Amino acid sequence: MLTKGAEMSGTRSGRSWRIVVVVSAVVAVIGSFIGSGAAGGTPIQNASGGALSASSTSIAPDGPAFGIWSVIYLGLIVYAVRQLFRTADDERHARLALPATLSLLLNAAWILAVQFGFLWASEPIIVALLAVLVWTFVVLRRTRPSGVVEAIVTDGTFGLYLGWVCVATAANTAAVLTAAGFRGFGLGQDVWGVLVAAVAGLVGVLLAVWDRGRLAPTAALCWGLAWVAVGRLDGPLVSVPTAVTAVVAVVVVVLVTVLVRTRAGWAGRRRSLAAA
Repeated sequence: MLTKGAEMSGTRSGRSWRIVVVVSAVVAVIGSFIGSGAAGGTPIQNASGGALSASSTSIAPDGPAFGIWSVIYLGLIVYAVRQLFRTADDERHARLALPATLSLLLNAAWILAVQFGFLWASEPIIVALLAVLVWTFVVLRRTRPSGVVEAIVTDGTFGLYLGWVCVATAANTAAVLTAAGFRGFGLGQDVWGVLVAAVAGLVGVLLAVWDRGRLAPTAALCWGLAWVAVGRLDGPLVSVPTAVTAVVAVVVVVLVTVLVRTRAGWAGRRRSLAAA
């Protein structure tokens, strides 16, 4: 049994984490504002010599794809407010506080690395961000949302975040390697574009199976791949094989997600009937 002092200490710790999450969200939003070029700086797609532009590599999504960040940031702000007003006994959000904070700070760190021309540093940062988001989703899978709003705000936001960063990690890796002088062992842009798009599709399939067909990760990952296809059908870096592979990957990931989600629904109904 906890003593009064231990309870008070735990409460203070909880309050501190709530504030940390909110401050981290503010830092991430400020970073996104700087990264957009709205504050007079260089937009991300033009920073680091344009290494992350839509035509930098065959796996780079076309420009409009990055509009998904507006939805993700809005969700993260609402999530931070949700954290601020959580109760002391809210175990789910207490467990989410650390990985959520790390994801927000890593997001801002990635933007700063690119803005200051440290493209090489962006790679370990985005890989760490991907790992932290997987950790976050592990917590979400092991705990249940309190309702529909909670599922949309928390599970939906971090699902979009995870799905998009899967695509962004592939694009970032290609950009870093290209900027470093890697020429793909002479295989050419088409071959590498097809390979990376196929791997991204495989990641989407594995993610759908692992997360039991959740819609948000699939939606974000397929959004990114769809804009990869658009970018390869038009513009300065056309690659029809890459575009076709990206479209096929989108179709496969969507079908697997629907199948897994349907089977999970059937299994749930069977358990309910058995328990009745």
